[in-house]
Amino acid sequence: MKPTETLEDFYRQKFNGLPEDYQKGIGHFNVFRTEDCYHNGQVTIHYNRRDFYKVALVRGNNRYHYADRSIDIDGSTLMFFNPLVPYTFEPLGERKDGIFCIFTESFFKEKIRGSLSDWPMFSASGKPAYLLSEEEDKEVEAIFVKMISEMNSDYAYKFDLVRNYVFELSHFAMKRQPTENIYKHPDANSRITSVFMELLERQFPIDNPSQRFTMRSANDYANQLSVHVNHLNRAIKTTTGKTTTTLISERLANEAKALLRHTNWNISEIGYSLGFEEASHFNNFFKKQTSVAPSNFRNV
Repeated sequence: MKPTETLEDFYRQKFNGLPEDYQKGIGHFNVFRTEDCYHNGQVTIHYNRRDFYKVALVRGNNRYHYADRSIDIDGSTLMFFNPLVPYTFEPLGERKDGIFCIFTESFFKEKIRGSLSDWPMFSASGKPAYLLSEEEDKEVEAIFVKMISEMNSDYAYKFDLVRNYVFELSHFAMKRQPTENIYKHPDANSRITSVFMELLERQFPIDNPSQRFTMRSANDYANQLSVHVNHLNRAIKTTTGKTTTTLISERLANEAKALLRHTNWNISEIGYSLGFEEASHFNNFFKKQTSVAPSNFRNV
């Protein structure tokens, strides 16, 4: 897996340089038509994480690799990408046009409660893809076109408007979700579980074989969260029905699947990066989680 793609990487790869008004560390937003990012008829999106969010209207037949999942989509799709989750896509048919916007978490600083990753469509375990009808495609495209219009204007409050357009796209997606998936953190157990899940996700990306995942136990997370481990375990069990250890193991297994599919690291390197001292320990863990050996999973 390649290192995390930064905004600077994005602009240099797509446009051979940074925008004149770009300031590192400052909240950033921009919107593009997909065809403006093509070079020599090709678009290359590596399987890696970014340090920015992305919302895209994509048309055509594509296969998305998102975390450990692969999603085949044919038609018009509204996609939401969390910077913590690696992704790429394979065009399976004729290239189609599209529009997308990118923005940093700090662009929304003090404009929302909590984090953008709390929103269902940006959640690492959430639903990133929303198939659109012809009428919905037109509705979503119109919102993106308004973003483009504002970004090209001299209006002093244009960034407030484009934030609202991102919210509009987010609510468009959330209205398509069951109500129970939208209502967040009804009690203290839900809140502590959410913080635990975010901290777990932040132990990734694993960008190279020498990097190590070290927070392997419930006690590691309890210490970080300044709560007693029994309190953490009860909260997570109450909220998810699973133990803390189970959630950590499932997330490790998902990362292992992604690394096996999308890197050329050998199995010992993958196991080491995920915190296993011996390849045999990693093999036993992976087989227990998936019922197949890592080598067999990679070769499927």
